[in-house]
Amino acid sequence: MKRFLLPLLVVLTSLPLLTSCKDDNDEQPDTPTLPGTTLAQTATSQVQWTGVAVMRDGRIFANFPRMETDTIPYSVAEIRNTQAIAFPDTTWNNWKPSLPAQNRFVCVQSVYTDANNFLWVLDAGSPQMRGVVRGGAKLLKFDSNTRQLVQRIDFDETVAYPAGYLNDVRVDTERNFAYITDSNQGAIIVVNLTTGRSRRLLGNNPTTKSENLILTVEGRVWRNRSGKLPSLDSDGLALSPDREYIYYHALTARTLYRIGTQYLRDESLPAGQLSQRVEPVGDTGPTDGMIFDPAGNLYFTSIELNAVTRLTTEGKLQIVVQDQQLKWPDSFSFGPDGGLYVTTSQLHIPRSQRTEPYQIFKVTLPQ
Repeated sequence: MKRFLLPLLVVLTSLPLLTSCKDDNDEQPDTPTLPGTTLAQTATSQVQWTGVAVMRDGRIFANFPRMETDTIPYSVAEIRNTQAIAFPDTTWNNWKPSLPAQNRFVCVQSVYTDANNFLWVLDAGSPQMRGVVRGGAKLLKFDSNTRQLVQRIDFDETVAYPAGYLNDVRVDTERNFAYITDSNQGAIIVVNLTTGRSRRLLGNNPTTKSENLILTVEGRVWRNRSGKLPSLDSDGLALSPDREYIYYHALTARTLYRIGTQYLRDESLPAGQLSQRVEPVGDTGPTDGMIFDPAGNLYFTSIELNAVTRLTTEGKLQIVVQDQQLKWPDSFSFGPDGGLYVTTSQLHIPRSQRTEPYQIFKVTLPQ
C-alpha cells in the first residue's frame, strides 16, 4: 500500500491524510460498496452536460459546454422533468463567433450553488478548447429566483491564459473568495470577490499538472478526436466545510493535494513559500469532480470505476456506489435533502458512438 508520510493536520472538519490507498495495479479502493446507498435517475439529456447545481428548493440547473461542438441549444438550463429551460434567458444562451462574448455564455464548464443559495456560472470562454475568445472567460453570480445577474468577474489573459481552460469553481461566502482550476494550463485562480481582484497561483507547481496518466474507462483507452492521449491538469476541486483547505486533483493523475486557503488569500506570500504549503493527501485514482459533505467526507467521481467513491474523515477510501450507468461520472451537487446529484458526460466514448442519453443521478446515502 502507498502511504504519504506527512504530519497529520486536521483543522475542524478538514480531512486527514489517506491511511489506506490503492496500489498502482489495484482496481478498487480498500473497502466495499457502502451498504444502504441507492442510485436513481433524475434527468436525461441528448445534449452533453458536465456540471450540476441544486438549489435549496430542489431546482436543478445544469451546464452544457461547447467542448465537442460549437452548436448547442443552450449553455445553462434549469431542468424541469423532461424540459430544459434556458437560464437566465435565451439571449445569454445565444452565442456564435460573430457575436460579442461579454453578456453571453461561450463555453460554460461549471455551475455551482453557494452557501447563500446563489448560482455561479463559470465560463471558460474557449469553445472546443481552441483558445479563449475575447471577453469569454468570466465568473458570473446569478439570483436563480429573479434570474438577475448579481456579480461578474471578467478574467484577462494574465489570469485566464489564451490556451487555458477554466474548469471548476468553489466559493467561500464567509470570506468572499472564489477558487477556480485551470485544467489546460495547470493553476489555481483565486478571486477576491470583494475587490474583484484575481490572481493566478501555483502555475509552475507540479501539483497542478498532469501526471500523464493513461485513462482506461470501460475497457476503452481515452483518446481525443485526433487519436492522441489527453493530458489534463488541475480539474476537480473542493472547499473543506471549515473553509480552511482547498483540495484539488489533476484529471490525468492519481494524486490528491490540498493547500490552506489562508495561504492562497495571502497576497504577500512569495510563490516559493506558497508552493511549500501544498500537501499531498494520497492516491485516489483518477477523478473528475469532487465535493465535501457537511460531515467532512470527500466524494469523487471515479471515472475508471463507473463509481462514486469517498475519502472518509478517518482517511479511508470507500466505494459509495458503482454502476455501469455511471458513464464518466463528471460533477456533483448536494440537494436540500442530502441527496448527492451527479452528472454523466460519457467523455470516454467518441461522440459518434454514444447511444445513450446523458444522465443526472441522485445518490441517496445511508443515514
